[in-house]
Amino acid sequence: MGKVSTILARKGNNAVSVQKDTKVYEALKVMSDKNIGSLVVLDDEGKYAGILTERDYSRKVILEGRHSDEITVGEIMSTDLPTVKPDDTVEICMQLMSNKNIRYLPVFDGDQLSGIISISDVVTETILQQKETISQLQNYIQG
Repeated sequence: MGKVSTILARKGNNAVSVQKDTKVYEALKVMSDKNIGSLVVLDDEGKYAGILTERDYSRKVILEGRHSDEITVGEIMSTDLPTVKPDDTVEICMQLMSNKNIRYLPVFDGDQLSGIISISDVVTETILQQKETISQLQNYIQG
């Protein structure tokens, strides 16, 4: 079965980050420029504090009638996400994401953030695994 480390090796572990005191509007510009749906949020010491997602923005800014140029990322970020380790399986990630109804998981190796994986990353890995299995079966049948 596929591992989280395989996903990170394929996509890279360069998670884009912003500081907690960054205005939400600026963070949204970064997300748009990078064509991503989440950002790692760092505290004043440069350590992981949470994740800002498009869902955080829509639920905690738009629906509450707040202004993205007046509030900070730290006010609306998600801090209660479960975490996974590089050795965890893709299946564990799928279960967590499905059970918690979330789209992103921070990956920690010990206390060090290794990256962020998305539901899209998990689906892509699952498809690649299935293609490899099919190829192996075809080779076995033909061999």
